[in-house]
Amino acid sequence: MLLRSLCLLAFLIAVVAQPVTADEPKGKDVLKAKPNRLAKESSPYLLQHATNPVDWYPWGQEAFDRAKKEKKLVFLSIGYSSCHWCHVMERESFSNAAIAKIMNDNFVCIKVDREERPDVDDIYMTALNVTGQQGGWPLTMILTADGKPIFGGTYFPPEDKKVGDDTAPGMKSILATVIDLDKKSHDELVKQADHVAKLTADALDRNSRLLALVKLDRELLDGAADAFDIDPEHGGTGSKARMFKGTKFPRPPVWQFLLSQSKRKGKDELAKHVHLTLNKMAEGGIYDHLGGGFHRYSTERTWTVPHFEKMLYDNAQLVELYSDAYAITRDPVYKRVVAETLAFMKREMTSPEGGFYSALDADSNHKEGEFYVWTGDEIKKILGNDADTTFFRAVYGVTAPNFEEKFHILRLPKPLAEIAKDQKLTEAELLAKLEPLKQKLFAERAKRERPFLDTKVICAWNGQMIAGYARAGQVSGDKDYILAASTAADFILAKMRDKDGRLFRLYAAVPGEKPMARGAAFLDDYAYLVHGLLNLHDATGDKKWLDAAKLLTDLAIKFHGDGEKGGYFFTSSDGEKLFARAKDGYDGVQPSGNSQITRNLLRLAVKTKDAEYRTRAEKTINSFSLALRTNPGSLPGMALCLEEFLATGGSDTPSTKVDPPKSPKESADVVTAKLLIGDVADGKRTVALTLTVADGWHIYANPVGSDELLESQTRVTVFVDGKEVKAEIAYPKGKSITDSAGAKYGIYEGATTITTTVMAGKDAAVEARVKVIACKDGKCLLPSTIKVK
Repeated sequence: MLLRSLCLLAFLIAVVAQPVTADEPKGKDVLKAKPNRLAKESSPYLLQHATNPVDWYPWGQEAFDRAKKEKKLVFLSIGYSSCHWCHVMERESFSNAAIAKIMNDNFVCIKVDREERPDVDDIYMTALNVTGQQGGWPLTMILTADGKPIFGGTYFPPEDKKVGDDTAPGMKSILATVIDLDKKSHDELVKQADHVAKLTADALDRNSRLLALVKLDRELLDGAADAFDIDPEHGGTGSKARMFKGTKFPRPPVWQFLLSQSKRKGKDELAKHVHLTLNKMAEGGIYDHLGGGFHRYSTERTWTVPHFEKMLYDNAQLVELYSDAYAITRDPVYKRVVAETLAFMKREMTSPEGGFYSALDADSNHKEGEFYVWTGDEIKKILGNDADTTFFRAVYGVTAPNFEEKFHILRLPKPLAEIAKDQKLTEAELLAKLEPLKQKLFAERAKRERPFLDTKVICAWNGQMIAGYARAGQVSGDKDYILAASTAADFILAKMRDKDGRLFRLYAAVPGEKPMARGAAFLDDYAYLVHGLLNLHDATGDKKWLDAAKLLTDLAIKFHGDGEKGGYFFTSSDGEKLFARAKDGYDGVQPSGNSQITRNLLRLAVKTKDAEYRTRAEKTINSFSLALRTNPGSLPGMALCLEEFLATGGSDTPSTKVDPPKSPKESADVVTAKLLIGDVADGKRTVALTLTVADGWHIYANPVGSDELLESQTRVTVFVDGKEVKAEIAYPKGKSITDSAGAKYGIYEGATTITTTVMAGKDAAVEARVKVIACKDGKCLLPSTIKVK
């Protein structure tokens, strides 16, 4: 009976994937609730769901622990920020109060950004495929409390719909069916999940034996460097199509890679963008101008209004990044940012034992940012002297309020050198005059209700802070920085290892008890700590740091490594895990464990002269080479590994060829491009790019006609002799359609030709790159950038 029910449900799910008409949810059905757990995440896609009435969890053990405790199934939803049908489902179902209540009462709900966790996405997309369904996004899966997949689908409308002679069930009906099956046939449901899990694990094992035919060469590296849209006015990355509006994260792995790339010959423009970004962040409200250190991210384009939380991992990586930038430029701004941030770390984030605490909350008295912001009257009262007040307001641009219409977030309205010139002072004179005024406000701020301090010592994040301190000490020559790094490293190695030398994840106290090490370490704990130890070895030359780095790396290889196929699993081979082990590859606000350990291996190969480390690094880069080609913006850390691999003698060799996929996964699987370049006329050449989209699929027109789909619209860039050129692109008008939520937009189907004219001589090499997202029947494939010459 259960199998028949599941088969019927799977059939109806396949039916529901066909285009249907739905009404836009209105009135009391739509609910934007107070922020849920996703409000603390960094993913733009997760943040889009932060005010859903659904009680979302991010991916993590907490959600599964609750599911086990409450004996509930898990509702898993996976998508990405530019996926059209993900947005439709968010509006129709996840903002629907009635549907949210059903989900919250009967499931533990998890939302995943597939660009952050491609490993998780790969597992459950494979699970969907082995049940005979073609995948796409949004991906919806029902899981047991231990994460095993029962069944799933893609887009579901909120209500049942008549499709031909069948009735396609909507979200409410599907959820009701699942709830009923769970109550009446739970044990059989678990058996079904075990069966699907075994099929999935077998399929993943087969897939991982095959690697893509991708050359590890400079072309792959250049593609990664070109993958980021950089705001030319305020720095940072974002959506060029949206004029860079919206949230901005520092995302240090991106800037570490681009800073390294900017040192190459012919990369002057990239260097300008990198240093623009570093300076704008240091000038903005995301930087704490009184106390030092960076807040978590900016809520808007100009870095003015942050989310006020301060995270150890952000500040650790930014200290290292600004130290690297200072080593190249000797810009005093970078040196000052490092010094002020490390002063903050020493004052507020360092434990008595020398380890580093994990975070400072954003709120005081349950109000976001209250600890950090000022009214004009407060500033005047504290500084007293009118001349001092006028000077201070001029330096920090304290004019109209920039937060909640009455408060001021301190920020530099322009570079310090220009402000000094306006004040007829040198920079040194301006800073000297400013310092006592800052101290007055800092002292007054210290009397306020302080944000909550999370005193957990997390091994991985401490490794990053050790790396930052050590690099700052190496670049500046400040021995106190190196001492802080050494003290923390000694603490971790002494207090956070077991008798076999393996790491613990945390050093923390249960209320009423003394702190102690607890929790098995993950891959990032080993990778980040080794990175810190290698930086300490660079700074001191002390062999004990190299020996410790080697020992921990060998343990990571033993318990996390995939010796056969390359890459490293997030969990250890003898630890608690899902039915299939995941290899994280996404470099978000932190590098993935795979990127960091690969870079460590390359450094160890040089330091120890052990070629085996280099061989393991190459194997890992190869295992992620297809992702580097198709989605380089997600792997800047691995791109940095590729750069260092090639710089130290790497050969331009491809890995083993893979058979073409049985079902399309990325948009390039269903879109082909052909380039026709005309003869030279008056120093110009016409360029015609013809895109052919497979039957049944469409890509998004330009202009697309919908603000929500700006990032999804087709976009062409042209390069002449390797450099991007400005060109007026002539996009044809798209076919106008209306989706099930009532949104109107334009698409391209079949063959579409896009034209332009560029300045190019007879022998010039002309290349076109087109970014496309292909969708059909309520699901979308991954974005692709197709290059043609």
